[in-house]
Amino acid sequence: MAEQLPWRPVTIGVAGGTGSGKTTVSSALLSQVGSQHIAYMPHDAYYFDWDDLPRESNGLVNFDHPHSLDTPLMIEHIRQLQRDEAAEIPLYEFAFHRRSLTQTQHIEPQPIILVEGILIFAEKEIRELCDVRIFVDTDADIRFIRRLNRDISERGRTVESVIAQYLATVRPMHLEFVEPSKRYADVIIPEGGYNQVAIDMLADRVRSLSTERQQARQQRLSKAAPDQNR
Repeated sequence: MAEQLPWRPVTIGVAGGTGSGKTTVSSALLSQVGSQHIAYMPHDAYYFDWDDLPRESNGLVNFDHPHSLDTPLMIEHIRQLQRDEAAEIPLYEFAFHRRSLTQTQHIEPQPIILVEGILIFAEKEIRELCDVRIFVDTDADIRFIRRLNRDISERGRTVESVIAQYLATVRPMHLEFVEPSKRYADVIIPEGGYNQVAIDMLADRVRSLSTERQQARQQRLSKAAPDQNR
C-alpha cells in the first residue's frame, strides 16, 4: 500500500473480471460522490494499438493479457496525479483499436483517484499505488452472459465469435491473472452493481475521504502561500 500523506489524493482501485460490474460500481461512485471530486482512470484507455497487441499461437488477438496494456504509462500518470499534477491520458479509439493521434483526455488532480480495470491488481506497481483496493466478484456464468449481451448489442459481434474469444483468451486469462489478484483486495463486493448496500457504504466512505483530503490540501496551500510572498 502506498505511503499516505494527509494532503495527498486517496487512490482507489476497482478490479474484477469482465462483466463483473466493476464499471457499474465505478460509475456509481462517480455519480454519488461527484465526478468533480474524482480523477477517473480506466485501464482500458491504455491498450496498445492493434499491431502491438499480443497474439495467441493461432493468431487470435489477446486483449486480456497484461501485455496488451501500456501499464508503465498509466503508472506514470497515477504518480503525476498523486503529486497534484495534471495528466494527459490516452484517448483510445476502440472502433479502430488504436490511440487517437490528435487527442488525449486531460485529467486534473482531485482528492480521489479512481483506477479501474480487470488487471490492475495483477500489476504489482499499480496495486502498490492504491490506498484502497476493491474487487468486484461475480459468478462466471453471470459475467459471461453480460459480456455476450454487450458484445452482441453494442459491438455487433456474433454469438459464435464471442464464445470463441471467451474460451480462447478471456477465461484462461481470468483464471491466470484476474482471479488470483483477488487476494490483494481490501474489500470484496459480491454481485457487482446490483449490490446497492455495498455501493452506498463505499460511496459514504469515499465522500468522507474526499472531504478530508480537500481540507488537508487547502490547509497545505494556505500555509505555502505566505512563504511564497516573503
